[in-house]
Amino acid sequence: MPDFKYEDFLKSKTKDKWERFGAIKRAGVLAPLFSLYSENSAGIGEIPDIKLLAGWCEKCGMSIIQLLPLNDTGFDFTPYDSQSTFALDPIYLSIENLKYMDRGRFDKEIREIKEKFPAGNKRVDYGIKKAKLDLLRKIFEARGEFSGDYESFCEKAYFWLEDYAAYKVIKDAQEQKNWENWDEKYRNRENKEVENIMSERKDDMVFYRWLQFELFEQMKDVKEYCNKKDIYILGDLPFLVSRDSADVWANRNYFKLGVSSGAPPDMYFAKGQRWGMPPYNWENIRGAGFDYLVEKVKYTENFYDMFRIDHFVGLFRLWTIDLSEPEETYGLNGVFDPEDESLWKEHGREILEVMTENSSMLPCAEDLGVVPQCSFEILEEFALPGMDVQRWTRDWGKTYEFLAPEKYRVNSAAIISSHDMTPFLLWWEKECGTVDAMLVEKLCEEKGLDYGYVKNRLFDPGKSSEKRLRFSGKIKTTEDIEATLGKGGGAENFYNMFSEAAGEKDMFLKFGGAKKDANPKEVLKSALARVNEAASVFSINLIQDLLCLGDYFNDWDKEDLRVNTPGMVDEKNWTIVMPLSLEQMIDSDLNGEIRKIYKDSGRQ
Repeated sequence: MPDFKYEDFLKSKTKDKWERFGAIKRAGVLAPLFSLYSENSAGIGEIPDIKLLAGWCEKCGMSIIQLLPLNDTGFDFTPYDSQSTFALDPIYLSIENLKYMDRGRFDKEIREIKEKFPAGNKRVDYGIKKAKLDLLRKIFEARGEFSGDYESFCEKAYFWLEDYAAYKVIKDAQEQKNWENWDEKYRNRENKEVENIMSERKDDMVFYRWLQFELFEQMKDVKEYCNKKDIYILGDLPFLVSRDSADVWANRNYFKLGVSSGAPPDMYFAKGQRWGMPPYNWENIRGAGFDYLVEKVKYTENFYDMFRIDHFVGLFRLWTIDLSEPEETYGLNGVFDPEDESLWKEHGREILEVMTENSSMLPCAEDLGVVPQCSFEILEEFALPGMDVQRWTRDWGKTYEFLAPEKYRVNSAAIISSHDMTPFLLWWEKECGTVDAMLVEKLCEEKGLDYGYVKNRLFDPGKSSEKRLRFSGKIKTTEDIEATLGKGGGAENFYNMFSEAAGEKDMFLKFGGAKKDANPKEVLKSALARVNEAASVFSINLIQDLLCLGDYFNDWDKEDLRVNTPGMVDEKNWTIVMPLSLEQMIDSDLNGEIRKIYKDSGRQ
């Protein structure tokens, strides 16, 4: 996109959004709230802690805070598999900042929670949620009368709030079972028994409404505080919602329940992905005037200035897998919905127009994976930032060298890592210069080769792992590979892998300007400097990558730095906690070093 300039943002379909922020190069941080804590936090990062994060951003010269989804996940604690696309998770409520509470009356209980679930441990103990809910129930039962602002909130949120409260009340009564396993009388939202239980448990209904009111108030307050400091919040809106959610239970006609969403095979996930969430039935949503989508963005703009569209390419076409497909095939055997590629561009444009026309927020796109050409075209048409990942922004199929920063898309957020990737130091130590073992295994299956033989002859067993393979130093040319595999053994495919991976470390050192004997932190610093030099309007980097410039993670196993490993159920996913409090971050000697990187690159 060589002719696209920053001023073009102000001539686009989203010019009203850009006029608010200014079409200037900005820096930001991606910081999961559950990974943060302050001196006041009870067991996990809480909404008011975002104010302290804003203070740290000021010290470091950043003006964007990107958060992971804050939606209610029930007791599964997977941010992208939420029980509501609207409701926020009460785990993030600050009890001490509740609007309706006799503060002195519950000081002892608050202290006990903090003692039992101290913030600042290496991993989040999600038992804090039940403890908080139990105390919140006590506070609720001791309440006085709610004033008009609560009633006003309930009226404005009526589109989703009643269904959500009913879903939570029945879920409690049904011992947290999936709604598809509830007693039959409760499975259909329209059944009279649902109305009966809502009437019988009026107080419980009010409890769940009240929680969302308090969350609304705390998030709105944080946004106003940040905006006064010229700091903008980029919220993450999960593209999909859990099959076990209030949305699906109450609006089954908006979802296709016979299939699962996922992603097709690519170079990083050789067997594709299967997520489990049902795809949208866009025909029915369109027939209802897109009310579900309109209400979603209208509600969310109370909390965020920008929103990240997770799996942006899914707006154009979504990979779907029949529920009868065996689990071991992952996402291999699926089809795109819609199947007709000629429909994709207009399909995505229509959805995006609904989102932009009904919200003051600026959409940002997570456009990774297998990306159709129409996605790039629509992002340019709407002047929306996609994502350019440094380690993947290369001259693929030719020199394989890392692209110079000035060649990045202007309408993008340049990053060195995301929450779904290995943070930089882990990538540098374990992944750079390697190939995915599952990809090699898949290619062997296609070519009729013995994977064990190929693994031991083409790769160095001593420098490889179960998941990542490093080529043997004996391999130099296509002929070397052909001599090992024989003709027809896919030598060209393996040589492409070799060309991509074997010299990756040397190519990156050359790209970053670090010396060959540079220590990992020096390489990290060069990576951050280069990514901030990018033409990209935004550069938003993972908080771990910024803090790894210092000594805070020195005694950590680098494997523990990761936020999430997609496609895996792992007790480490979504649990990492930073090794220092927000107050300590604000006073860190590292802040000047981070600020200099941004200042030198012209970002703010």
